Amino acid sequence: MASLHAYLNFNGNCEEAFKFYQTVFDTRLLAVYRFGEMPANDAMPPVSDEDKQKIMHTALKINDNTLLMGSDCIEAFGQKATYGTGTALMLDVQSIDEAEKLYNSLSQGGEIEMPLAEQDWAERYAAFRDKFGIGWMINYEGNKKMY
Repeated sequence: MASLHAYLNFNGNCEEAFKFYQTVFDTRLLAVYRFGEMPANDAMPPVSDEDKQKIMHTALKINDNTLLMGSDCIEAFGQKATYGTGTALMLDVQSIDEAEKLYNSLSQGGEIEMPLAEQDWAERYAAFRDKFGIGWMINYEGNKKMY
């Protein structure tokens, strides 16, 4: 069975976002690679001194089965992160306390779509964008099993 991990793109603030996620999930970064550490490659355009400091790849472990990974987009490579309603990360938590802790941390400074509350399908559910524009949902089914 394949594993599914989230990979997030940012426009220059990946490092700031992952330092934040590191505190939210109380974990450490597994890796941080910068564009300036890439070996020279004829297929890639040159990287400016500013872009050399940006994150090429980083990862943190959420739990034994889930990684959160990310990188900065480089405009010289024709990349730009665009945020919208097409994607959200769903955190399926084990308790109301965990739902509240993650909601209070992740939503701070963000935009709330649905505040954490009881719903027909869950004892607690929330939907929001964090301060970096990433969409999140927090779900605790409890006794209201959907599947």
